[in-house]
Amino acid sequence: MRTEKSRKRRLAAAGLMLAMACLAAPRIAGAETILRIGMTAADIPRTLGQPDQGFEGNRFTGLTMYDALTMWDLSSADKPSVLIPGLATEWKVDDADKKKWTFKLRPGVTFHDGSPFNADAVVWNVEKVLKQDAPQYDSSQVGLTASRMPTLASARKIDDMTVEFTTKEPDSFLPINLTNLFMASPAKWQKLFDAAPGADAKAKSQAAWDAFAKDASGTGPWKMSSFTPRERLELAKNANYWDKARIPKVDKMLLLPMPEANARTAALLSGQVDWVEAPAPDAVAEIKQRGFNIYSNEEPHVWPWQFSRAEGSPWNDIRVRKAANLCIDREGLRDGLLAGLMVPATGTFEPGHPWRGNPTFQIKYDKPAAQKLMQDAGYGPAKKLTVKIQTSASGSGQMMPLPMNEYLQQALAECYFDVQFDVIEWNTLLANWRRGAKDASANGSNAVNVTYAAMDPFFALVRFLQSSMAPPVSNNWGYINNPKFDELVTKARQTFDPTERDKVLAELHAASVDDAAFLYVAHDVAPRAMSPKVKGFVQPKSWFVDFSPISMTP
Repeated sequence: MRTEKSRKRRLAAAGLMLAMACLAAPRIAGAETILRIGMTAADIPRTLGQPDQGFEGNRFTGLTMYDALTMWDLSSADKPSVLIPGLATEWKVDDADKKKWTFKLRPGVTFHDGSPFNADAVVWNVEKVLKQDAPQYDSSQVGLTASRMPTLASARKIDDMTVEFTTKEPDSFLPINLTNLFMASPAKWQKLFDAAPGADAKAKSQAAWDAFAKDASGTGPWKMSSFTPRERLELAKNANYWDKARIPKVDKMLLLPMPEANARTAALLSGQVDWVEAPAPDAVAEIKQRGFNIYSNEEPHVWPWQFSRAEGSPWNDIRVRKAANLCIDREGLRDGLLAGLMVPATGTFEPGHPWRGNPTFQIKYDKPAAQKLMQDAGYGPAKKLTVKIQTSASGSGQMMPLPMNEYLQQALAECYFDVQFDVIEWNTLLANWRRGAKDASANGSNAVNVTYAAMDPFFALVRFLQSSMAPPVSNNWGYINNPKFDELVTKARQTFDPTERDKVLAELHAASVDDAAFLYVAHDVAPRAMSPKVKGFVQPKSWFVDFSPISMTP
């Protein structure tokens, strides 16, 4: 239950953030149209080409200013987002050597600084995160990128409009993985590198990236206009964007960090912003009553606890993992706390999805069964199991992490769990997530609460379940080591026929549910609240959004 003291703290924080919004987001005079958005992030996601802040970073500073070789179709609210050509027009795996891929590039594309996009630029951007002796190599971008395409080994120019990629092993997921590699301008970076003082190449490289972040150059539909760290990022439409159908319909977009839900909601209701991510659920009725629009759509997303499987973890007992999954009233969470803005999770994928499979363990609310499992494991009213969860106060896709975790804490107490929290800042949590449960950054936690995307097989399953994806390679935070998972991942990677690959992925997902690999809680519906002046918005079945079609009425 929320105390009066905590309620007053939240209101005070809302007032403070609203005051900041008032100062940070003045209307631009004249005929210029501007869309003002309150983000859940506590800071502007990194702008140098590979964003941080999770997929909220990709949404706001990745897909806006930059493009990747492949991209997601975000044009429909009814159909799942599928992979489509981006800066590559076509791609094909080599019939004789499944570790080699050929990508044909889109001609006539230029970076914001006017330099050409070509094969040299693609190789340069691959090497910025994979080749440690490359002048442009930036270790700060590696963890945000390399872990999302772990089998990519190298890129080679064939001609100006053709690139060959080589993977460490046959990997049918590569075209999907490449949606995460954004193309920054090599020419712009080189100019900044040449202008940097001193003779030390490493120091000059860092200075060039620091300068690039303040004056970015990609190929995307939006260009950096002005940037004040921790306060605001202003983007202007790129009138010369290569896809004429996606040239933005508003002149500028202003992004404002507002990590507190009440602050975002207050800013919207007072007219200081036009759009907020994740409004406060208890304000939804008022938002609608006052004429604002609420958009939501089930997205490929899971809000979980990811268990440590390191030696000594209490979650190594499958009875404990299953008990936690059976002890949560997800419908009560949805209707009582989140104003209906979630879908109960019974796995990473729900029935009807091609990767669902047929798990034998049915995740549902069954408190007696959960209590029985815990008693069989040696726990009860007089002997509770202490578990510690590392989570954040806000962040991309985290929904309402503190109230939701407090709900789980109370529910699990009835099944003989003593749940403790370690609450840290969102970006710090993401960094810890890549370090793993055995690292000191876990601070004694044996589970971590980081939401994850389920758009593609690598993001949804492989990076958590394959043993070789343990830190520092990727996001197997808990060090899961299950030979059956590894066998199925290898089989899926090496299956290039989509239908057959779906069957393997369905088997992998069913196996993970039967193992109660996570505490599966919710699927987000990505609620957004907007002024009625915002027109043309499409809420896709995706983490991402296309801002280009949006217009603003006076």
